Amino acid sequence: MLERELSGAGFEKSSKLIKSLPPDLFAELCQQIVTYLQCQSVGVDQIHFCQRFQAVGVETSADEVRNVINAVTCLFSTAAKHRLSSDALLNFVVNKYKLPKQILQVIRHVWNEEGKTLLENEGSKDLLPALQLVDFQWKIGMAVSSDNCRSLNHPYVTVSLKVADSSGQVTNKVFEMSIAEFQNFHKQFKEMSAALETV
Repeated sequence: MLERELSGAGFEKSSKLIKSLPPDLFAELCQQIVTYLQCQSVGVDQIHFCQRFQAVGVETSADEVRNVINAVTCLFSTAAKHRLSSDALLNFVVNKYKLPKQILQVIRHVWNEEGKTLLENEGSKDLLPALQLVDFQWKIGMAVSSDNCRSLNHPYVTVSLKVADSSGQVTNKVFEMSIAEFQNFHKQFKEMSAALETV
């Protein structure tokens, strides 16, 4: 059962990248993932960790980092779901994925320190929202000209949303709206706010 769940999360493919990580950086990643699984944060910022991995000389992409985050998240949440002991978890990982000793020590340490809390929280994981808003920023700009038109003088609003999905991945979404679209957007938020006050 555990093998099937981890295989579905791509742990085997991600284990190659995990093997190349310095133990302290892998420990930092694990701690962020555990914090997310304990519902103490909205997710794990894959761009931040991609930059951290690259800074220590590990060649990777944001997609590969996302896969590692998903795999390690699955490892800890599946271990909690199946109520695995530290030894059972380590034996499985050692036999299946052949991870370096330092990485195994990190997994053991994290599970010994945080496993009990994860076991207690596992029952409430189904209550996590599909997406969670982490940050919202906007700015007004003016399009002065373009290749097709010499004088646009067209105001617009750029909105930047940082959202965390149910797996804890934090991503940025940026879009532009005309002033009329932004005013309609604002009106809808006011209506939502008024509706929430009646609940």
